[in-house]
Amino acid sequence: MNRSNWKRIVVKVGSALIAPSRQGCSSHYLLSIAQFIVRCRAQGIQVVLVSSGSVAAGAHLFPELTKKDIAVKKAMAAAGQTEMMATWDKLFDFATAQMLLTHADLRDRERYVSIRDTLNSLLEHDILPIVNENDTVTTDKLKVGDNDNLSAMVATAADADALIICSDVDGLYDKNPHKHDDAKLLSWVDTIDASIYAMAGGAAEDGVGTGGMRTKVEAAEKAVSHGIDTFIINGFTELSFNMMLAGKNPGTHFQADEKPMQENIHWMTHTSNAQGEVVIKEDFSEPLDQGVEGLTSSEILDVKGEFSVGDTILVRREDGKKLAKARSNYSSCLLNFIANEGNEKFATEFEEKTGPIISEQHIAVLENK
Repeated sequence: MNRSNWKRIVVKVGSALIAPSRQGCSSHYLLSIAQFIVRCRAQGIQVVLVSSGSVAAGAHLFPELTKKDIAVKKAMAAAGQTEMMATWDKLFDFATAQMLLTHADLRDRERYVSIRDTLNSLLEHDILPIVNENDTVTTDKLKVGDNDNLSAMVATAADADALIICSDVDGLYDKNPHKHDDAKLLSWVDTIDASIYAMAGGAAEDGVGTGGMRTKVEAAEKAVSHGIDTFIINGFTELSFNMMLAGKNPGTHFQADEKPMQENIHWMTHTSNAQGEVVIKEDFSEPLDQGVEGLTSSEILDVKGEFSVGDTILVRREDGKKLAKARSNYSSCLLNFIANEGNEKFATEFEEKTGPIISEQHIAVLENK
């Protein structure tokens, strides 16, 4: 690892580190993380902290409830968020700032740019941004789902050089180290493929957090495709952070892609949610990033979902292969109308006047999906 090139990093801390016993926040594991952040800042490295833990921190305030529905969990988050921020604030002698986000904030391009501008402004004024998903208002439709993936989205928005994800193990193993004594740590990953995801397994089976190793690998894939070196390390031991400061890798280093995606293409691929689908003929073979004019209504078999002009859509073949995510120049209603009109001359003349269904500058081709 080449820490000398770091100018800006994102550190992600999970619920198990914030409130390990679900009896409110504890600084036991946070002291070494805070010290790491302080020392990075002293070396001129800007830091963004992505911190889970609001629900876990607020759980002890609702002890009489054995069954906690979604409304109660939102209340826990509302109560626990202030305690979590206060705990972090006590560990630093400089200003911090709270940023609460939902996926709706990130997938909307205008709001995404606003988030990026806010992060840059805070960092330029030496204020530590502390980011969390806004669990008090989020719904299934608006939810990022886990702060591992949120941290990758934030790292991309902040144009960070490195993303450090704190885990309860030393990094990615070839098998679950909690179940297999002979599990081996992977110290270096240069390509994230199906074999890497197989090692990561599924979501967390138990514990305080909502993610697992799989979500951490998903986050790494998002980050490295934007040119961000990503590390999964053991956040429960001070040694991890001392090694990082010494320029040594204490866990698993996912190497940044040598040719990262352009920022707007990365946002569309990894952050923006498709609001609908356009299903096209299986024999359509034109490369969408080079010949989008070739995608006409005559190629469309079906339009799924409801979307407006400017929304992100998924373009896929009838065999299920995902070809691209793109910004639609047509609403679903209008696209359905011209696709179902059955008059090829009408459709051709209409599209010649109004322009292509998707534009070359607003398309992200999906590979191997």
